[in-house]
Amino acid sequence: MRNNPLRWAGVLAALLASVLTVLVVARWRPLFSFDGRVSGDLHAHAVAHPGVTHAMRVLSDWVWDPWTMRALAAVACVLLWWRGDRERALRVALAVVVATAVQQGLKALVGRERPVWPDPVDSAQYAAYPSGHAMTATVVCGMLLWLLPRPGSRALPPPRARPLPAWAPAAAWAVAAVSVLGVGFTRVYLGVHWPSDVLAGWLLGVVVVALAATRSGRRRGSGAVDR
Repeated sequence: MRNNPLRWAGVLAALLASVLTVLVVARWRPLFSFDGRVSGDLHAHAVAHPGVTHAMRVLSDWVWDPWTMRALAAVACVLLWWRGDRERALRVALAVVVATAVQQGLKALVGRERPVWPDPVDSAQYAAYPSGHAMTATVVCGMLLWLLPRPGSRALPPPRARPLPAWAPAAAWAVAAVSVLGVGFTRVYLGVHWPSDVLAGWLLGVVVVALAATRSGRRRGSGAVDR
């Protein structure tokens, strides 16, 4: 079953996220020292290079902003619903809603303070852990990749759908990887998150995608392929 690798990735990500959360709550010194060192070095670079910092702010606050990602997911849901693929539309929508609830809940429970700088280049509100930008990008990009047709799939294409060009899947994976990794980097570079906040966002995002994307097709006919 093609879902097995994703399911195991979700289990592993859940375990790692749990350990990371415990270390953050316990204020484990090696982790906090690493966070402080990396954040300090990147912040110094951001202060010294205002042009790069401006580009990072555009990417973080507009291109990869959580609301931009949610809007992208909403467009996908509308298109899926219009094509009659309501199950997957609901799965994408539910994944985004769950991701938002989880990140906000953990922020309130953990209550980790954001980095504080004498010369900040950006600002952000509320608690730091986990990174909502990183988690939302991971969930939205992961669910959109899940929607791509799989080679060898026997499932019928949706009505009015055209076959994707051969290069499209690779391009989609590249854009998703750049977006997920890039938004995490911008949040640390701009001095509004610690590296472990971003890592937690990525891991939790994988968990949500694994939960939302697995077991699809169990209630379909015997000719359907697990998604």
